[in-house]
Amino acid sequence: MSKIVTAAAAAAAAMAIAAASASVAAETPQPAKEKCYGVAKAGQNDCKAGPGTSCAGTSTKDYQGDAWKLVKAGTCLSIQTPNGGHGTLEPSK
Repeated sequence: MSKIVTAAAAAAAAMAIAAASASVAAETPQPAKEKCYGVAKAGQNDCKAGPGTSCAGTSTKDYQGDAWKLVKAGTCLSIQTPNGGHGTLEPSK
């Protein structure tokens, strides 16, 4: 009987360790992100890109002003596009 109790205790301890590890991983803070408009290539936006689009991957042209990508907070305005533009924090036409 003590072997059964020992095995059950070992299994319970293993499950407790696994649960604790999972909760620590879930609580790890993610870097702050912000929406950056006008920097996504066609079809590579993160979500809704204005009228006629539904969500991720639906922008129709490169650097579309109403399509956004999530970028590290504080970097959007410094992102330059090949057409000479910059990222913006607000949608543009």
